[in-house]
Amino acid sequence: MVRLPAVAGSFYPAKPDSLRRLVERLLAQVPPLGNGRPLVALIVPHAGYEYSGPVAAYAYRALAEHNREFKRIVVIGPSHFVHFSGIAAPRSAVFATPLGEIAVDVETLRNLADVDILVIDDEPHRREHSIEVQLPFLQMVLEDFVLVPLAVGDCDPTKISHLIDRLWDDPQTLIIVSSDLSHYLSYEEAQRKDRATARAIEALEAESLGPEDACGFLPIAGLLLAVKRYPVEVARLDMRNSGDTAGMYDWVVGYGAWAFYKRSAGRNGVLI
Repeated sequence: MVRLPAVAGSFYPAKPDSLRRLVERLLAQVPPLGNGRPLVALIVPHAGYEYSGPVAAYAYRALAEHNREFKRIVVIGPSHFVHFSGIAAPRSAVFATPLGEIAVDVETLRNLADVDILVIDDEPHRREHSIEVQLPFLQMVLEDFVLVPLAVGDCDPTKISHLIDRLWDDPQTLIIVSSDLSHYLSYEEAQRKDRATARAIEALEAESLGPEDACGFLPIAGLLLAVKRYPVEVARLDMRNSGDTAGMYDWVVGYGAWAFYKRSAGRNGVLI
């Protein structure tokens, strides 16, 4: 049961060597970030690499600089093509990219069987790009990890936050929320809209986010609610739009990258 790549050759190169060179180049363009605090979560955009890749690279540079080894990566992204209630985990045991195969953490998914919002369904994952585009970056930055891919449908952010709590049971777990920001506004309108969204994220104001702010507003809101319960602070790494990255200014899409760092010791050892 292998989930095959759906957007290789369109969102990013399908040839392994070309993909590897592109990701290396994007990462090399990011200056050293120099933050030595423990990383616990990221917000990363998910468009084609030509558009959002330079912004996503900031998040993955933060991960590359991190001195703790992550073994389990949870990627939570919105479902763009299939409408459903809850959060969908795949039946597939492997996600493939041109760079190779990634094992799904089936044991973790089995342990979450009692979560009422979790459904097991491959269909939301089959064409979904929000999780897939994160994987080549992860394969380039991390040596070995298992994946927990979660596609979010119509779901209460509070329940998403409780699921994140369940997944933050291991210090070798990183949470990645995959989301773009504003969609198809003029360059100036997108800048205004995205600045407001950035303020909400950085103030941990989950209730301020709506579908016009980010396609992944529900998983972002769930993450913000979760981090409020822990000694975590957020840092903006980069924020631009497709006008800045691809040079088309009439109708743009916004992209932002944020890192969540542990401020001090977590409760009961969690996040340590």
